[in-house]
Amino acid sequence: MYDRTRRAFLARTLSAAGLFGLSARHLIGAEEPRNGPMIEKAVGFLRGRQGEDGSWSGTREPGITALAVTALLRSGRATPAEPAITRGLAFLERYIGPKGGLSEAPHSVYTTSVALMAFHEANRGGRYDQTIRGGQDFLKSTQVDETEGKTRDDPSYGGLGYGGPNSRPDLSNTAFFIEALRDSGLPADDPALRKAMVFVSRCQNLKSEFNDRPWAGKTNDGGFVYNPGGSGDARSKKAPDAGLRSSAGMTYAGLKSMIYAGLTRDDPRIKAALEYIKGHYTLDENPGQGQRGLYYYYQTFARAMNLLGAPTILDSEGRSHDWKRELIAALVKRESENGGWVNPDDRFMEGDPNITTSFALIALHAAGVGRAG
Repeated sequence: MYDRTRRAFLARTLSAAGLFGLSARHLIGAEEPRNGPMIEKAVGFLRGRQGEDGSWSGTREPGITALAVTALLRSGRATPAEPAITRGLAFLERYIGPKGGLSEAPHSVYTTSVALMAFHEANRGGRYDQTIRGGQDFLKSTQVDETEGKTRDDPSYGGLGYGGPNSRPDLSNTAFFIEALRDSGLPADDPALRKAMVFVSRCQNLKSEFNDRPWAGKTNDGGFVYNPGGSGDARSKKAPDAGLRSSAGMTYAGLKSMIYAGLTRDDPRIKAALEYIKGHYTLDENPGQGQRGLYYYYQTFARAMNLLGAPTILDSEGRSHDWKRELIAALVKRESENGGWVNPDDRFMEGDPNITTSFALIALHAAGVGRAG
């Protein structure tokens, strides 16, 4: 599903030569250099950190186990039948509730989304078909829509949060929701994805027919914000008329979501997002956050760029970047001697090497290192 989405998008967007450098030898299907030793060390590191109960990082956040299983399977060095994977999936199955999905887990929406990716990667011979369908149905049931008395006029319409009674929709969880549904087999025109596009579009700093929020035209740089209510943006609290601050991580999440939902290069939302990315391209940091959330940024960046299908990108100064090679180099530089990755800035739980190593492997997979993306 992932590769088909990427192929379809590239086929519709070859006219984007003003942004991307393309040549026949660079089109989809070209082999990328492998970095086997790095992957082997990282996979060995993750395998060695699995708990006796099959989890990574225990029961506090089962989504970490789902991330680790997904990362191991995408690395190409683990198989669905090996004990580390079957034990990890069995641990996740403990949280499946009567509503379907991992409704019994903390942060049930986030955990179910990532677990859907894990079960999809491991699904052989229909073994997890029922689990996947249950996860899809559960996620759809938690989406803010008419079933909760919300109409399209509500700023939260179409979005999802972490899950639970006080869950507030945000772009990060909505992006994971979209990715999980598409990767597990739902088409781009599924009604749930169309509703999600209403929310995603309202997270973009772009005054248009797709975003009627009063702040939409105040920044108007084409980037994306964490949530369209703006309650998490410090600048909006200090200066309500200043608009909301875009971030690169959320812009890649928004771009990825729009491509998954079938939007093309001609769509003004895609055009505006790409212009923002041209002006904020870097792999030295998470733009606007420094080192905070760096590995989340890497995996979101890589997934979005791979969906675009172009091997190079021109920044706002006209410099061409081979994003895959630059991402691999950034991760090689940061890998620890033990094979894992860890972020000294623990603000977003990235002090847990199970999270950061999983994000790194998922990013490398999207860059063509490990099993073909």
